[in-house]
Amino acid sequence: MSLLNVLSKSLWRQTSSPFINRAASIIYSKQLKSTFTLEREIPDFVVGTLETVVGTQNISTSLPVREQHGRDESHHVCTPPDVVVWPESTEQVSQIAKVCYDNNIPMIPFGTGTGLEGGAVGYKGGVTIDLTKMDEIVELNVDDFDVTVRPGVTRETLNNYIKDQGLWFPIDPGAHASVCGMCATSASGTNAVRYGTMRENVMNLEVVLADGSILHTAGPGKRSRKTSAGYNLTNLFVGSEGTLGIITQATVRLYGIPESMMSAVCSFETVKSAVDTVMQVMQCGIPMARIEFLDDVMIDACNRFSNLSHKVSPTLFLEFHGAQDAIKAQVELVEELAQMNGGSDFYWAEKQEDRNKLWKARHNCWYATLALRPGTKGYATDVCVPISKLPEIIVATKEDILKSSIVGTIVGHVGDGNFHCFITVDPDNPEELPVIKEVAERMARRAIAVGGTCTGEHGIGLGKRDLLVKEVGDGAMTVMKQLKNTLDPKGLMNPGKVFK
Repeated sequence: MSLLNVLSKSLWRQTSSPFINRAASIIYSKQLKSTFTLEREIPDFVVGTLETVVGTQNISTSLPVREQHGRDESHHVCTPPDVVVWPESTEQVSQIAKVCYDNNIPMIPFGTGTGLEGGAVGYKGGVTIDLTKMDEIVELNVDDFDVTVRPGVTRETLNNYIKDQGLWFPIDPGAHASVCGMCATSASGTNAVRYGTMRENVMNLEVVLADGSILHTAGPGKRSRKTSAGYNLTNLFVGSEGTLGIITQATVRLYGIPESMMSAVCSFETVKSAVDTVMQVMQCGIPMARIEFLDDVMIDACNRFSNLSHKVSPTLFLEFHGAQDAIKAQVELVEELAQMNGGSDFYWAEKQEDRNKLWKARHNCWYATLALRPGTKGYATDVCVPISKLPEIIVATKEDILKSSIVGTIVGHVGDGNFHCFITVDPDNPEELPVIKEVAERMARRAIAVGGTCTGEHGIGLGKRDLLVKEVGDGAMTVMKQLKNTLDPKGLMNPGKVFK
């Protein structure tokens, strides 16, 4: 066995811990045909200047801290930045950006590190800007159903803060993500079928650009529900993954907590019958809050991990929001449609503690999948297709996983055509990863071929850059690169992500 293979296997064994030697990660990345280099040191005078901006307590060059910020929850190799800073205000972020811009140093925004496409890794070294200390809820407008938050505020923190006002922020990607990080990745999640994604719920953003200038995408202090004024700069930055600027404040929409909620679980004999039910529910115009699909392998994993006893078969998790009488009518209609497709073993949950238990199991799907093969890492990918194409795409993906002899689960927000594959990777078997990547790429190309997208919510990051070209075409890529060059002429904002 070559030295390269020995080092790469050694690296894989260490990736369950954040403390990975940079040289080993660079060698492994070269094996994956990446372009890392060893010469990534930041001059001492720059570190000293950054220290004067944020204070000695808010800067670190220690290897453990840098490695902790050189990874997210994806399979991508840990590649640490050179310096980590923790600003406490927009002004400090602006000053940091000016220092980096003047010295040609890459900048990587960092939130909670829950991404799944390598968006937070220090691909080309530089300064990671950890925004978690900027955790202020700036302004809550109860009567107008909106709130303005800093980037350290997570969705769970926000919901705890506003629940006594009868309000909630329903965008739920299933992770303890920051609201501004969700803006950067255009996150969505289990409630998207009713409440939309971040794109539909962001009203204004404060962004620090590469040169340190500060931009308010809808104008300072503006928070109207709609506008026809000029270009839609807000949605230009939603989903930009830190490649155009650093989001330091977001104004988002809120919703009233529903009068009543009811959840249900229903099992099916086949994947097709379950997904056909989803399509029929949507065609009937039933205002579902959530429709989640879990295949039989995922249900088995959830049963084991969360101590449940659901039938091991393709299953739908459903939720209804609204007035109690209206919900009952919706429930009856959905149950009838499910039974027409062979659905059975209905379980209804109306009490909050029962619903919480049910959805906690759904949100633990990632960890439940990893628990199927202890010691493995996870490879996550997602696509989104027109709802009418869901049955054929999910069935084809399921068959592909079975033929490839890999262990993977399928789970999806199928009410809006989005589903995920979670696949386990053996760190001691270098032959597995290429097979998994082929399965993931075929899944994405099938989605693109039927009018869908290679990612519904995870983003492009490092892993789907070639697929983005396939999806949008050369013309759109040219315009995107022109926008990137205009806003970030030196290519310092989260380099290597989205574009090669």
